Formats: sequence, structure tokens, C-alpha cells
Amino acid sequence: MMNKLSKSQIQNFLNTTKGDLLGGLLAAIIALPQAFAFGVATGLGAGAGLWGAIILSLVIGLLGCKLPLISGPTGPSAIVLASAVAVYAGQPELILGILFLTGFFQLILSWTKCTDIVKFVPYPVISGFMNGVGTILIILQIAPILGYKMASSPINTLQNLPTMLSEVSTEPFVLAILTLAIIFFLPKWVNKIFPVQLLALLAVTWISVILNIQVERIGEINVQLPTIIIPTINFEDFIKLSPTAIIIAVICSVETLLTTLVLDSLLKEKYKTKRALMAHGIGNMICGLFGAVIGAGATMRSAAAVKAGAKTRLAAFVHAGVLLAVIFYLAPYAKEIPLAVLSGILIKIGYDIIDTKLLKVIKYAPKDDLVVVLVVFFLTVFHDLIFAIGVGIVLAAILYAKRIADQTNIEIKEIYDKEIMLLEANLVKDFQYKIRVVHIDGQFFFGSATQVVSKFDEILGTKYLILNYESGAKLDISAIFALEDIIVRLKSQHIKLFMVIKNEEIKNQLDNHKITEQIGINHIFYDERTAVETAKKYLRRKIKKVSK
Repeated sequence: MMNKLSKSQIQNFLNTTKGDLLGGLLAAIIALPQAFAFGVATGLGAGAGLWGAIILSLVIGLLGCKLPLISGPTGPSAIVLASAVAVYAGQPELILGILFLTGFFQLILSWTKCTDIVKFVPYPVISGFMNGVGTILIILQIAPILGYKMASSPINTLQNLPTMLSEVSTEPFVLAILTLAIIFFLPKWVNKIFPVQLLALLAVTWISVILNIQVERIGEINVQLPTIIIPTINFEDFIKLSPTAIIIAVICSVETLLTTLVLDSLLKEKYKTKRALMAHGIGNMICGLFGAVIGAGATMRSAAAVKAGAKTRLAAFVHAGVLLAVIFYLAPYAKEIPLAVLSGILIKIGYDIIDTKLLKVIKYAPKDDLVVVLVVFFLTVFHDLIFAIGVGIVLAAILYAKRIADQTNIEIKEIYDKEIMLLEANLVKDFQYKIRVVHIDGQFFFGSATQVVSKFDEILGTKYLILNYESGAKLDISAIFALEDIIVRLKSQHIKLFMVIKNEEIKNQLDNHKITEQIGINHIFYDERTAVETAKKYLRRKIKKVSK
């Protein structure tokens, strides 16, 4: 018995290790072109982007939880940092001060309850912000693609656009278009074998070298370990730099928390969010000491690692190790990468950040949600990112003041049928087959949607869940997308969802957003009794089938 147990444990260990190795390797392959691109975009250089990814992954692996969280420079944090670098250009000690203080304030945030607050940020605010960040990334690449230096802001880029268009440099433009063509038009199955961003980076760089195309390139990458530089800032500098550092810290924290939510969903385990923030705070402080680009939990890289089989923090160490190998062994080749190629990759990243999910259903979205999305979007692109988020939250709170989450009562009821209980008595697991009803009294919006999702831990083992929306008020975008998440999560747990609604108007909403198709037309009801009787009928069939 002990022998068998040992073999089983060894096999499990080998499978887990294999998954972590593959996951870490895949995450590094995805991170490589992005780290270069974000480093250049911030103005700190490609090497700083790569070292940022390495340092953060190592620290998160050491101090974070056991789950495979992959961290490094990301789009939103890079955009805000780029603005700060532009403001304090020629004052490296202040830039280092911002990097260090970002980690410091993030560490402080980890001691607060901000990890709970992020769950209640309205979806339209997040959507408007992400759309704005994606748009900024795309706009800022226009100048490098046309053969000019990257501008400090979208407004400067757009103001100088007529001048740049009057004299376009052909070489970088062609290389950027070729990069985009490879990324966007190669068949999807290619990306499953080899990430197309890295493929485009290698292929177009090779073409530019072979043809000796004269374009601006990354240049020399420092292969030596970066030296520690203690930022020398006085109290006045601290007061001056703190607002910017707090902005970046909040953005990095939100990104990290969203990534941990994704990992929770993929691995069906709870990530300790406070510990994740603490580890990122320390990691970003260390990045500041080495002059590396600070960052956050990277959703795409983490999800890719998990899908490749990663289950533990070993994946983060593998990710960092692969990137270290790139610096020490491939730096002579990396210096030949054209900046126009990185701009093409950043355009794809910007496109991926844009919330295309919302754009597909925008004509059906409530006007209140659209107002919030548009206000946050334009403030993000043309004014200030953190100000945009603040205004969006306040605006959403005003528009939905009468529908706050505290006024929503959620009650879970268990429905037992004598006949069903008698049949279940013959099964090995008596109470495995349950029908439950979740009652939602009041408006179902971003706050109450979060409460419903949080109830999932209480319904494990349920086979049929009836969601009874007892209000006649229409659903907002947050609730619509929350419903989609609920459907996906219940399907992963093999739980059938029925929904009870009160009027045809809400039914039309579900139809427009294709929720009806996902739940099933026969699983939408106008009264609870019919839904319960239908669930009982399904359950009897299932039990009889199992009994046979």
C-alpha cells in the first residue's frame, strides 16, 4: 500500500513539475517580446523591461502564494510610467524615486482592505479604462511606425500627425506592417504551436538584418547584473512624486487582483490577494533599486502558463530563468530588433486590451453604462488615468444610487422532494443531488452580481440551480457579464442553471446578449414553481439512470 502510494505521489510530482516547466517556458516566450516592447515604451529601455519581468517573477515566486502567478511589465502600468518618465526626463534620481515609491505604496495597500474594494468597481469603469489604455498604446505607436520618435502623449501624437504623414519613412513602416500581418493573419493553429508575437519578432528582425535595412533598433542590452542605486530624494521630492507613485501603485494593484481572480477561476483555488499585493510591493521596490520597469500580475501570461499545465510557483521561477538565459546568451542578437517591430507588437497588445466583448453588445447596453464607459474612456486617453477611474466610480455611484448592493437581499433555499429523497436513499452519496433556488430581491447590478458570485462556495454539490430574479428592473452591463461568468462557472462544475424572470423586457435583454442561448431557451421561466418542477423532472430522470 505504501509502495503504491509512493508511486502515485512520485507520478503526481512529475506531472506537476512537467506542467510547471512547460507553463513557465510558454509564459517566458510570450513575455519576451512584450518585456522588450514595454521597456522601450516607458523610455527606460528594452533591458529595463526584461529585468523588470525577471525580478518580479523571482520575488513573486519566493514571497507569493503557491499558485503560478506570472508577473512583469504590463500595458496599463507601462503607459502611466511612460508619462512619468517623460515628465522627469533628465532627472534619473526622480524616476528611480517613482519606481521605488510605487512598490512602497503598493506594500502599504496590501495592509488595507483595498483587495475587497476592487470587487465592487463597476464593469463600465473597468471597460472604459481598459479601452482607453489600449487606445493610448495604439496611438503612441504611430510615430515609431512612421519613422519618428515616440511622443510623450496621445495628444502630442495626434497634433503632429499631419506633419508625420507628409514625410513617412518607408523602411520602419514596411517592417511594422509586416509584423502586424504575421500577428493578425496567420492561422490560429500556428499560435497554439508557437506564439505569433515571438514568431513575428524573430522573422521580421531576421529579414531586416539579412536585407541590411537601415532602421532604428534596440541597441546594446546590458548583460551585466544591474547595480543597486538607492534613490536620493528629499522630503519635497517625496511630496512631489507621491501622487504619481500612488497612481501607478493602484493601477498595478488592480491588475494584480484581477489576475488572481482569473487564476482562482482556472485552478479552482483561492489566491491570497493580500499576500500577492505584498509580494508585488516588495518586488516593485527592488525593481526601483535596480532601475527596472515595475509591473503587475500579467493575466495573459499567467493564464497561458496554467493552460499549459502549471500549478505551482515553480512556473514563475522557470519564467524568470528563461528570460535570464535570453539576457546572458541572446543579447547580441536581441540588439538587432527594430523598434518598428516592437511598435507592431504593442499595437496588437493594445488591441487585445480593448474590451471587444463590450463593443459587440454596445447597442444593447443601458444608456447609463454607456455614459460611464465613454466618460472614463475619453478622460483616460486625453487627461489622466487615475482621475478617469475616480470620476467613473463616482458617476456610476450617482447613476445607480437607488440600486446599491446593500438593498439587495439574496437568499438560498433548498428544495427537497420526498420522492427524490427516497430515490437518493439508494445512492451511495445521499445528498449529492440537490436543487437550490437563489432569490435576488432588488436590482441586480455590479454590487449584487458580486454577491451572487461569492455565494458559489455555498452551492458546491448542487446539480440544479434556479436563479430567481424577482425585480422588474432591467439588468446593467455588469450583471449581464456576471451572468456569463456564472454560466461558465456552473458549467465547469456540471451544474445546470435555470433562470426565473418577471417580464418580457428582461427576456429580450437576455436574448440580445445571447444569454438565452447559453442557458438554453427551455431553461428560462416566468415563475419559480414551473422551474422547480422542471428541475425535479430532470433530477428524477438522472437518478433513475444512475440507479440502473
